[in-house]
Amino acid sequence: MIHLKSKEELELMYLSAQLVSKTLGMLAKEIKPGVTTNFLDKLGGEFIRDNGGYPAFLGMYDFPKNLCISPNEQVVHGIPNDTPIQEGDILSVDCGVFMNDFYGDHAYTFAVGEIDAEAEKLLRITKESLYKGIEQMKKGNRIGDIGNAIQVHCEKEGYGIVRELVGHGLGRKMHEDPQVPNYGRRGSGKKIEEGMVLAIEPMTNMGTEKVKFHKDGWTVTTRDNKYSAHFEHDVCVVDGQPKLLSTFQYIYDALGIVTDEETPFLFKP
Repeated sequence: MIHLKSKEELELMYLSAQLVSKTLGMLAKEIKPGVTTNFLDKLGGEFIRDNGGYPAFLGMYDFPKNLCISPNEQVVHGIPNDTPIQEGDILSVDCGVFMNDFYGDHAYTFAVGEIDAEAEKLLRITKESLYKGIEQMKKGNRIGDIGNAIQVHCEKEGYGIVRELVGHGLGRKMHEDPQVPNYGRRGSGKKIEEGMVLAIEPMTNMGTEKVKFHKDGWTVTTRDNKYSAHFEHDVCVVDGQPKLLSTFQYIYDALGIVTDEETPFLFKP
């Protein structure tokens, strides 16, 4: 069942999503060669608690850490550990917050130091595809329109779109209906309605779309061990149009990036 949100509920969800965004912005300054993902996980968990939230991933389905941190060929659900990250790595950080009875869920793939041109392109195209999908989240469109826009943008570059892992509805539960695949046919799937909230999250592989699920019960890697990128926004429908509850702006402020990519989708609480 799809739970449509009221204006008041969206304002509370905005606060939860913004805390996730601020957490990723704080971590952006700390992601550098030599640090461990356990160190980043500890910082993230402390920051969330210090700002009135709870790290939503901790204990969810028995996940053992505050954040999912997935380097290089890891697609999602990487478990933080004591292995230092290295120059040239890419690092997907997926963060969840529970606050005010609502969840925020947000991810960004970072460059660790200088990365090569192929990795840089993977990150750029994947993030572009996220916004292509968001553009389609208009009242009257369908879920398949979102996935199709993501799929077309990534596959024309030869990238693989992960099939086994999808975006989802978001609200008082982390995972609500509907599921939001990153592929699909235009005009297919559930109709998009006013007050709908979705976590849209393309997961794009440099090579094959096929993935491997590891014995730890969490880690997912690409089957060919090529890099994978993951970007995620929390998006709602207001006055028929897509609006961002989350933001990458705190990351961009930390890294000195200037862009107006979010301007068409600004949410006004």
